[in-house]
Amino acid sequence: MSSLAPDAERAALERVPTELLIGDGWTAAEGGGTRAVEDPSTGAVLAEVADATPADGLAALAAAHDAQAGWAATAPRERAEVLRRGFEAVTARGEELALLMTLEMGKPLPEARAELAYGAEFLRWFSEEAVRIAGRYATSPAADSRMLVSRRPVGPCLLITPWNFPLAMATRKVAPAVAAGCTMVLKPAAQTPLTSLAFAGIMLEAGLPPGVLNVITTSSAGLVTAPLMQDERLRKVSFTGSTAVGRQLVRQSADRLLRTSMELGGNAPFVVFGDADHDDAVEGALLAKLRNGGEACTAANRLLVHESLAEPFAERLAARMEALVVGRGTQPGVDIGPLIDAAQRDKVEALVADALDGGARLLCGGESLDGPGYFFSPTVLADPAPDAALLHEEIFGPVAPIVPFAAEEEAIAAANATVYGLVAYLYTRDLSRALRVMDALETGMVGINRGVVSNAAAPFGGVKASGLGREGGPEGIGEYLETKYAAIAP
Repeated sequence: MSSLAPDAERAALERVPTELLIGDGWTAAEGGGTRAVEDPSTGAVLAEVADATPADGLAALAAAHDAQAGWAATAPRERAEVLRRGFEAVTARGEELALLMTLEMGKPLPEARAELAYGAEFLRWFSEEAVRIAGRYATSPAADSRMLVSRRPVGPCLLITPWNFPLAMATRKVAPAVAAGCTMVLKPAAQTPLTSLAFAGIMLEAGLPPGVLNVITTSSAGLVTAPLMQDERLRKVSFTGSTAVGRQLVRQSADRLLRTSMELGGNAPFVVFGDADHDDAVEGALLAKLRNGGEACTAANRLLVHESLAEPFAERLAARMEALVVGRGTQPGVDIGPLIDAAQRDKVEALVADALDGGARLLCGGESLDGPGYFFSPTVLADPAPDAALLHEEIFGPVAPIVPFAAEEEAIAAANATVYGLVAYLYTRDLSRALRVMDALETGMVGINRGVVSNAAAPFGGVKASGLGREGGPEGIGEYLETKYAAIAP
């Protein structure tokens, strides 16, 4: 199915390269294969992009390998200036990129603009970090040598990004790799390749040398990436996506002991204590639950609310969510766009049905909406059973289950009762409690009286089944650096 896009949409789509970026230019996939990119709000085909084969993936890695030595030797200031020009260019083309994200992923334009600002910030942040890669020089304790410690680029990297944040997930990986002096093969998600292709074109215009950034789009991710994982030229893999796929990639990386960064699934608790500011907590819950329509690893998955507030909190949240406008993200006034595809919509519908069958109370929503497109109504469920699947799996949709608790210890135990450990949120006016609970939560990040934690200047990542490593902040560039030590005779 295809449709004629309005002028602005058509103009944005026409500027996007649709071939593979390998070495010094854009090229068709081996055999000329293509795949369709769909608008999840209509089902219409937006564009046809190259469908890479394993041979294309290896060609991209070869290009990255050939460019590695020269890029590693490039002055940090020059790498910084490329990133800074990239930041300025991405910002200048912000409306076009935001529209692309809305078209291929579905999020409303205001959210796409917010992602644009967030994603661009990684380019600016790591442009500043590029010139601050530090080592140390010291006399050994026995004074029999001098110790010189330096940091060097890891080498060619495979960067695999998800569909939910098409720009920010690319910049969050590409920017620190560029700053550190690493070359890359970027494989964007099959559902949302257009933003990554447009971003790669911008980075070339910003002066990134040929072969430093290569982009392969494919409908056969496993077939294309598996040979790369076994190739001696690859030195690192960075992946954002599901824990199941992350585990598979870690297993594949084991034979060659590849450096890995894994930003995986989440099951975020949102804990509201009895002394919390009720209005602030509801606003924070809306932010934490509905960013990206709930299709985010940081989304509040379980709302744990003190029993003294649980009923009024649920009623107020349901009233707010029921009033949200669902529709195509390009339309003015839309609050919630479509889910990414039919499979995700069906998964959310099944999770809600399971919770209702188990005795949960439906306060609003609870059903898929008529198409075209993959829409699900904003939903609030009260008192789901402890074994309800949506309390243990990522929902990835606009569904908020509310579970009451009586004591602080009970809330902490419930929050930690998951294999995941990405982020948690807590609301309280008691500073001592906030710090005490923060320390007890088994997560890599905590939002205290805040429904959003993401920041380019802060380390993003989790513990347990939520992954390995950190992205963003001073820690982010370290994921792309090796440490070298030299002992020097006195």
